[in-house]
This record gives sequence, C-alpha cells and structure tokens, in this order.
Amino acid sequence: MDWTELFCHVDDFCQQFEPAWHRQQLESGPRKRRRASRLASSEIMTILILFHASNYRTFKHFYRSVQREHAADFPRLVSYSRFVELMPSVLAPLGAYLQSRFGTSTGIAFVDSTALAVCKNKRINRHRVFRGIARRGKTTMGWFFGFKLHLVINERGELLSAQLTAGNVDDRKPVPKLVRNLIGKLFADKGYISASLFRQLWEQGVHLVTQIRKKMNNRLMPLWDKIMLRKRSLIETVNDQLKNLAQIEHSRHRSVTNFLGNLLAGLICYTHHPKKPSLRLCDADLKLLDQLPLPVNA
Repeated sequence: MDWTELFCHVDDFCQQFEPAWHRQQLESGPRKRRRASRLASSEIMTILILFHASNYRTFKHFYRSVQREHAADFPRLVSYSRFVELMPSVLAPLGAYLQSRFGTSTGIAFVDSTALAVCKNKRINRHRVFRGIARRGKTTMGWFFGFKLHLVINERGELLSAQLTAGNVDDRKPVPKLVRNLIGKLFADKGYISASLFRQLWEQGVHLVTQIRKKMNNRLMPLWDKIMLRKRSLIETVNDQLKNLAQIEHSRHRSVTNFLGNLLAGLICYTHHPKKPSLRLCDADLKLLDQLPLPVNA
C-alpha cells in the first residue's frame, strides 16, 4: 500500500468532514473550544490504517518502526503513549471515512457474521476491559466472549455495510438495518432462515436466499440461486482476511475506544486492498440476473 496515496486520500476526506464536525461539536456538544493537536487527524488515521497493512503483530512495534524509518513523512510524531491517548479523537472521522469507502449495490450480496473474541474463555471471569459490554456467544466453532461483526459484501468483495453487536445477538436481528439501502438478492447460510425476516426483506426490495434444513420441506430454486449459494464462501474468505491479515481480533485491548478504532481501521484497510476476493462474474452472468424476478419495493 502506497503511504503517500493513502494519506492524500484520507486528508482530502478530513478537509471536507472536519469543518462541519467541529462546528457541530462546538454548537451542540460538550466541547466549547478546540485546541490544535500536534498531529493532524489525517496523520493519526493514516498510521492506524497502515498498521493493518503491515506485517507487525502489535501496534506498539509498528509505531516504533514509523518513528525510526518514516520520521520524514511524519515530522511531528509524538510519543507512543501520547499517540494512544489521541486515538479516541479520530473515532468519528474513521467511522465516517469507512462509510465513504463502502461499495455499490450490484444486485448480488452476501451476509455473514464473525465472532470477535476479546479474551480466552478461561479468563472471562477475570476480564475487566469489556465487562458489562461484551457477551458470551456461540458459533459453529464453539463458545466465545466478545462481539459479533456483521458484514454484507457484493460479488466483487467490496464492503456494503457493517455492524457490531454483542456476542449473544441473533445473526438475523441486524439484517434489516444492514440491507436498508440494498436491492436484489441476499445470500446467507442456514442461520438466517426466518419466514418473518424473509417477508420483511421482501418488502424492502431484497430477496433473501438460504439453503434449507433437513427437516424442512423441499422447494424449487433457480439454478442461479443454487450456484450463488455455493459461492457464499466468498464472505467467509473476507472474514478470514480481516481477522488474520488485518488483525481486527486480538485479546490485548486495554480500552473500548481503542478496540473500536482498531476495528474501523482494519475495515478501512481492507477497502483499500487493490485485489479483493471476488467471483469475477462477466456481463453475461449479470444479464442473467436481470432476467430473474426480483421483489418490488413496497
């Protein structure tokens, strides 16, 4: 990832976002004045995003390397402890920037959730950072303590929406909000089977397509839908990259705000990847999708 190109992109966004954000803080927020920071918000955001594109396993070691090797790129760098204190100040810009990085709806979408454990199960009773916030949940891999990240992507591997919930939240609950701006077909696993959810999404203009369980009555399904259900592993590949390459999951968090900053920066870093997992559908495949009956917005 090119550092200069990323910084220019982030800085252009901050120049448009920050004036209105600061004005709102001064008018309606608790802050009545704003002191200039030694590091600009765009510099803080760039460093946070670049960490997830590096090979470093801890942010502290990555920041030390930035101080040694990229002092010319960031001439007003602060100490590591001060930088950690500045990280919560860019939560709002990170969230808004992630929204601007979402892809476009193409009529094909995949939804899935992945667990974000904040500690090992044997340390749950001693855990303090997320006490009262994180919850115990269960996936096909077993029990965990933490949160769930719900994602929707298109066939190009682009993020369309994301939401963070407690670990004990049903995967189906955040779906209507996740797909409120989407149209077309939404492919999901068996955990999203629900007649009420299907009807609700149908009224929103989204056709939920899932496999059936063993004890359910068989039903006819277009060949296209069957093929796309087999390609649902695309979103699992995205989840794997986010957790193992972008490192959005680890048990070293010492505050909730820095956990959120780490998560947002990891998602943003993924959106900047030049080569994302995709189905590589041709125009003929997309024309076939246009010929299928789709729901109409109520």
